[in-house]
Amino acid sequence: MKHYIPNHLGKFQDPRVTADGQERAHVALTDPDTLWFNTGTLCNIECLNCYIESSPTNDALTYLSVAEVRDYLNQLSQRKWPVREIGFTGGEPFMNPDILDMIEECLKRGYHVLVLTNAMRPMMRAKIRNGLSALNAAFADQLVIRVSLDHHSAKIHDSERGKGSFEIAKRGLVWLRDSNIKTAIAGRVAFAESEQEARDGFARLYAHYDLRIDAYDPAQTVLFPEMDVEVDVPEITSACWGILSKSPSDVMCSSSRMVVKRKGASAPVVLACTLIAYDDAFEMGTTLEDAEKPVSLNHPHCAKFCVLGGASCSA
Repeated sequence: MKHYIPNHLGKFQDPRVTADGQERAHVALTDPDTLWFNTGTLCNIECLNCYIESSPTNDALTYLSVAEVRDYLNQLSQRKWPVREIGFTGGEPFMNPDILDMIEECLKRGYHVLVLTNAMRPMMRAKIRNGLSALNAAFADQLVIRVSLDHHSAKIHDSERGKGSFEIAKRGLVWLRDSNIKTAIAGRVAFAESEQEARDGFARLYAHYDLRIDAYDPAQTVLFPEMDVEVDVPEITSACWGILSKSPSDVMCSSSRMVVKRKGASAPVVLACTLIAYDDAFEMGTTLEDAEKPVSLNHPHCAKFCVLGGASCSA
């Protein structure tokens, strides 16, 4: 898939310099804290604004296997990365036939595990529910399931994910509650309301269903900005750190990498960012050693989502 950049803006073309000739900002991997695995882009639903274009037919990123995950966990030990958290994203991770084995492999090695899901039918299959219950019984302090719930109202959530999707996801959330599995929510601030109003709305939802989730804790209720590469955003120069009173260590690519397997590829590759899956410039190589290189902030998401938005995907 070809990555789209709004060329009429003349920005994000050169990894070294911005459109006006200033030195582009770069971020070094200074504190590797989270390693992400994209389990594949196949999903049971197709959302209107999915940043990775997941759907029932998109297999641009194919299923990872437990053997491939195990290899990267071994590399973590070999490279001595101080990673504490392993994240699984998709697509819908619970569609991957190896997902339970992959989660268990990480938990057994002492990692905290964060799984992103829509909490719909793939998660609610008997095999998955039984497996999650068993893993939670053995590793309750290490496992978190983060459910994508775009909005606290069914009408707006369903406008993104399809009619009835809120109700199905709610059943998944209630099952997670009744199973005492730690749960978080990923929502979006894209619907003509302030962040405070959004958090208040989620708080009411949690109270109504007795969900043990804190609407005001950014780690438990993560609210993401809209990710639209057609919107004009500023490029980030090396001088911006001082101007914005920020540090490169505040940006996700200073602390995380993501492993994906492209359709037709013989082996997975490591990406600089969880949000930019289809841009070759953000592909770092097949090993974690390859992925220790600095990252050039040469994409609109780098500015809007990370540097200016202060977003983080980890728990």
